[in-house]
Amino acid sequence: MSKNLNNSLSTPAVEKSTGHTPSAPAPSHLPDSMIASVGLLPEGERLILFTRHSLRERSDGNGFASYQLPLTPKGRILAKSWGRWLAGHLPYSLDVDSISSPIGRCIDTAQLMQEGAGLRREITHQSLLVEPGSLVTEPEIANPIFKEIGVLNFINRFLQGNLEGTKNTYQGGLDLLSLFYQHQPQHGHLMLAVSHDTLLSAFLAVMFDRVEIDWNDWPKMMEGVFLWFDDKPFDQANAHFVWRGKIYTRPISALLDAHRKAGLHPSTLLLPPEVRLR
Repeated sequence: MSKNLNNSLSTPAVEKSTGHTPSAPAPSHLPDSMIASVGLLPEGERLILFTRHSLRERSDGNGFASYQLPLTPKGRILAKSWGRWLAGHLPYSLDVDSISSPIGRCIDTAQLMQEGAGLRREITHQSLLVEPGSLVTEPEIANPIFKEIGVLNFINRFLQGNLEGTKNTYQGGLDLLSLFYQHQPQHGHLMLAVSHDTLLSAFLAVMFDRVEIDWNDWPKMMEGVFLWFDDKPFDQANAHFVWRGKIYTRPISALLDAHRKAGLHPSTLLLPPEVRLR
């Protein structure tokens, strides 16, 4: 990311990770960062892979990708081979239901990754993994702006709180964290959460407390963040995540404080039902 880390973000002790680096070659076209991240994963956690879908057909020159665009043949091969690789080289079971954006290329990515792992599990469509949902609340306002200024400027204006028709920045990040928290698999399992570049880039920027990103920060197709939580109530837990070969920890309480300081009430958040914030 393009700015220095804020004080509420830290890297945990090295002993949290297994330090294993699988020797098998990575699937063709997989972003290099994914294998670097795999080598830092802990063992025995309730792991989530929040990933962008696999390789798709090209979008227009302004970054607008129709929801009708499918995976390419190479993208289908990549998703399946990545699922096979994860199942064969991680100390985690992928035998768990997945969650996905309801858009075809995301569902196909999840299904192909399951097939590569030798599985056929349920794939639940989640509205928070697509737009409108996680960031956009009023598409009739936000969509014309998106098409006018392009995807990167759109995300940066969202991060700066200067974009009509969208949620508060921290609300968007907290809603996604709550979704993942409520869908954690059992210990020693890895759940897939397949979405789009806009949501993943905005989520990571919130986790890093950024108000601006650039194209170097942008997630590639089939690039994702590994995520897990402490075994604590949502509002008391840390969110640990591995992105591009580095481990980070973000206290959820820090995000809740930032949301509160923005003058917003906790009732606007999609929190787990057992959380009762004043």
